[in-house]
Amino acid sequence: MSTITIIGGGNLGRAIAEGLINSKFCKTSDITITKRNVESLDDLKKKGVKTTNDNNAAVKKANVIVLCVKPFQAKDVLKGISRSIGYKQILVSCVSSVLIQDIREITNKQICIFRAMPNTAMAISESMTCIAYSKADTAQIKNLENIFNALGKTIIIDEKLMDAATILGACGTAFAMRYIRANIQAGIEIGFDAKTARLIAAQTVKGAADLLLKNGSHPEEEIDKVTTPKGVTITGLNQMEHHGLSSSVIKGITESFKKMGH
Repeated sequence: MSTITIIGGGNLGRAIAEGLINSKFCKTSDITITKRNVESLDDLKKKGVKTTNDNNAAVKKANVIVLCVKPFQAKDVLKGISRSIGYKQILVSCVSSVLIQDIREITNKQICIFRAMPNTAMAISESMTCIAYSKADTAQIKNLENIFNALGKTIIIDEKLMDAATILGACGTAFAMRYIRANIQAGIEIGFDAKTARLIAAQTVKGAADLLLKNGSHPEEEIDKVTTPKGVTITGLNQMEHHGLSSSVIKGITESFKKMGH
């Protein structure tokens, strides 16, 4: 069983810790999470998670080190913990735009390094996590897949696709939320109270996504099942397309991708 240290107790680090706790992947005492303002982690401490503001002490105790800091903090944090990283440990970076080669040069360690791009749905074990790696053997890859499979679904990708994974899988949570919010607003306009509209909108989107995941179908197949000639569904769909629904989503995703330096 892995002992896991999470460096960075912000939204992402907390989501990983909460997901590991809720999935019962490991004992809570096998999880350590660090933050400068360690008092803000007291709720996790009460659940049995070890908390500290000493990154090096936390790293020394771990089989798996998960880096969850902001990109501008990554270099200094990695330099700070490099002396405490052992050659048998696994280092996982959840930091966008920091390459495995960059991490290796900063730490000067010939160890197993992964990049992982999950999303905040880890907290409820519904993340989509994309993983790339360097110098990892089969057992190490399986170990990391097991960790992130406890937090949702996992896929191995080429590192050159990690920026795209960040946009589609991590930023995608916000994009999906904005669509759901629009549904809620429309639901209120046609007669529902906000709470009821939120439930209907969220469960409908969840059900639609599950149809694709469980049936392995294409969205258009599922759309065809609920559209009838001269019906209300096709009328609504066509109005949305006339006003640029698909093109706006595609443009938003591609512009976000360009923002990362592409």
